[in-house]
Amino acid sequence: MRRIVLLTLGWEDLPKSVSLHGDVSGERLREPVPGVLLQTDGGWVLLDTGFNTALIRDAALARRFHPGPEYLPVLPGPGEPLEEALADVGIPMDAIHAVAVSHLHLDHAGGLKHFAGRVPVHAQRAELEYGLSGDAEEHGIFRIDFDDPRIDWRLADGEAEIAPGVTAVPTPGHTPGHQSFVVDLDDSLGGGGFVFAFDAADLTENIEREVAVGGFIDCGPEATVEQIRKLKAIAAARGYPLIPGHDPVAWPAYTARFAAAFRA
Repeated sequence: MRRIVLLTLGWEDLPKSVSLHGDVSGERLREPVPGVLLQTDGGWVLLDTGFNTALIRDAALARRFHPGPEYLPVLPGPGEPLEEALADVGIPMDAIHAVAVSHLHLDHAGGLKHFAGRVPVHAQRAELEYGLSGDAEEHGIFRIDFDDPRIDWRLADGEAEIAPGVTAVPTPGHTPGHQSFVVDLDDSLGGGGFVFAFDAADLTENIEREVAVGGFIDCGPEATVEQIRKLKAIAAARGYPLIPGHDPVAWPAYTARFAAAFRA
């Protein structure tokens, strides 16, 4: 891995209890929608793709998919968030040669439309199978985002290397096929790396206090705590930071840190 660029593909205005199980504070958070660009020897790899803007901007579709007011998606600009974010960091869309999704929730898989028929898309088989099942929409997994015959799925049944230095690690609980990612830096950069939790741990608080995330499917909250502990063990064994997926303080801080450390 030669360069890491963190993207913010929008925000979500929501109760803290969505990210922290059992929270009764009534606090609302404005959480970033994450994307991660990884420059590998084979080209750029993108982890997660943000919202499907059509489901937010079209009034009729928004009434179905985003009725609110508890959960409010926020777009960063007038265009496509992914295109705008890539333009901001000077990386063309056609430089991306592979995509991986942590899971198929609306804020992570909505940009897959940009890659259908273009590049391979990595996911866990269990996640796609659940996403194509009948009850996924009630859990924020919208088939319209990913049920496209042009998508070149590369499905894993467990841990898998999706590119040199990028390993997908199954962390089910938040969704049945959620995966997090271990990223190893090239020796020429001094080695080291990072563990990206995505929605296995939304907030730093999930990690430090080992508190379950607020959303989970076909399991109890303790199953998500097991995945947090698993990621903490991986990170500790390697000496890597464990980065939460939606933390409104940690994500901007890491974004700035990476921008300074991994200059083009």
